[in-house]
Amino acid sequence: MAETPATTKRKKNPLSDGQGALAGLLISPTMAVLLFVVGIPILLSLRESLFQKNEGVDPTTGLIAEGETFVGLQNFTNIFTNPQVVPGNWGTIDRFLNSFLNITYFTIVCVVLETILGVAMALIMAKAFKGQGLVRAAILVPWAIPTFVSAKMWALIFQADGVMNKILGQQILWLADGPQSQLAIIIADVWKTAPFIGLLTLAGLQTIPGEVYEAAKVDGASAWQQFTKITLPMVKPALVVAVLFRTLDTMRMFDLPAGMIGFGKYYVETVSTLSYVENNNLRYGPAAAYAIILFLYIVFVAFVFVRLLGADVVGDEEVKAISDQRKRQKALAKAAGSKPQSAGKPTVTSGSAAS
Repeated sequence: MAETPATTKRKKNPLSDGQGALAGLLISPTMAVLLFVVGIPILLSLRESLFQKNEGVDPTTGLIAEGETFVGLQNFTNIFTNPQVVPGNWGTIDRFLNSFLNITYFTIVCVVLETILGVAMALIMAKAFKGQGLVRAAILVPWAIPTFVSAKMWALIFQADGVMNKILGQQILWLADGPQSQLAIIIADVWKTAPFIGLLTLAGLQTIPGEVYEAAKVDGASAWQQFTKITLPMVKPALVVAVLFRTLDTMRMFDLPAGMIGFGKYYVETVSTLSYVENNNLRYGPAAAYAIILFLYIVFVAFVFVRLLGADVVGDEEVKAISDQRKRQKALAKAAGSKPQSAGKPTVTSGSAAS
């Protein structure tokens, strides 16, 4: 009797649900566009950061030097070994470190204030009252205005003879290089982008069933207890993603400092504006090095959000259900002292997990 060859069964990826090829085909156009729009500029910037533009007179020919020279990591090491000392809010320190501290300070302060105001806006917009649609539209107007237009508008407000000084009854040079210019940037940024967090938080609030609040009221929960025990935990996924997006966006802040205060103002100079200034002065290598460091900083912060704070930027309920199921299987197998059997693996449908 002839032996039949053993058939090998290909192991299916538990996260693909058998549709990996179709998923890859559907997202391939988007990935191609991202590669062209994002990937190629990043690679070109990385390449440019390894070169320096030739300057001065070529000692061999006696002519003005042209072209560029490969210098490896010298553009990065020069940031720390050859500091350009400038005065700023953090004292007289290296210009890059000053801009790095500025953007970190802006990110922390702006995102905290925007989160508080955004959640408050969402709670207001979620209430049913007369003129609700008008209030929602009015709150979202600042976010819809282009950033550079907002910068010029706030520059007019913060002029020496502008509206802000007339309201305060003082003569403050908001647009001069100083701590007051930092406050002006924070006010403008919070005004413009707090509605963004409010909008995403509102989407999360509308998914909370009203019966949950009714049950809490029956149990005697106060308004504050309902907010801390029901609203915040259930709106956390949307809120964390909104905070993540705003954090990454603030870290690359460029429009507001450039449009309101201008370039070369060390109290509000960010890494993006510093890179722009270097590029305008034809120092392409150092400019690219600053941009690469900022890119790595943003990637690190995004990693912290996703890994430690649980930012669900994908929002795939099926993937989470399968992951939870596998964890339960491993825990049961460990408790029983044996490995989970593949034959008994239940299937999971979208949005649910087998117990």
